[in-house]
Amino acid sequence: MVCQLEGFSMDIQYRRMNTDDLDVFIQMRISQLREEGATEAFDLASALRDYYVRHLADGTFVAWLALDGDYIIGTSGMSFVEKPPYFGCPSGKIGLLSSMFTDPGYRRKGIAKELLSRVVDEARSYGCGTVQITASDIGVLLYTDFGFVKSGNFMQYKL
Repeated sequence: MVCQLEGFSMDIQYRRMNTDDLDVFIQMRISQLREEGATEAFDLASALRDYYVRHLADGTFVAWLALDGDYIIGTSGMSFVEKPPYFGCPSGKIGLLSSMFTDPGYRRKGIAKELLSRVVDEARSYGCGTVQITASDIGVLLYTDFGFVKSGNFMQYKL
């Protein structure tokens, strides 16, 4: 994919993430959370590293990267979980979308949409019947344009 940015052309490449990319991926995830207004109560990097290493290895997490040369400019991730089947998801397999982040200098170029498409395809291949996300204000337009529908009854109980 070739994009135009501030008067020059860039060749954006996409590929699946591997463990060699974890340091940058983790920093971008933390940047995303900060941008969304998260309160930092502890050092999240080591917990993220543990999660990603375990779930990349067992196939229950996949991520895609957008690169401009060697520079990672965008990320997307999908965790796969399974719960008892229900009418809205007969397989019980659910994709939990996370880590959608694009470097601010590269936004509004279609990069996030391409990353989203790739992780949704991963969820489809895994056999998921639905993909869920808790969308930030900045992401709502992307997700609704893609076809996501808001569910007004999502609730959470913090332990």
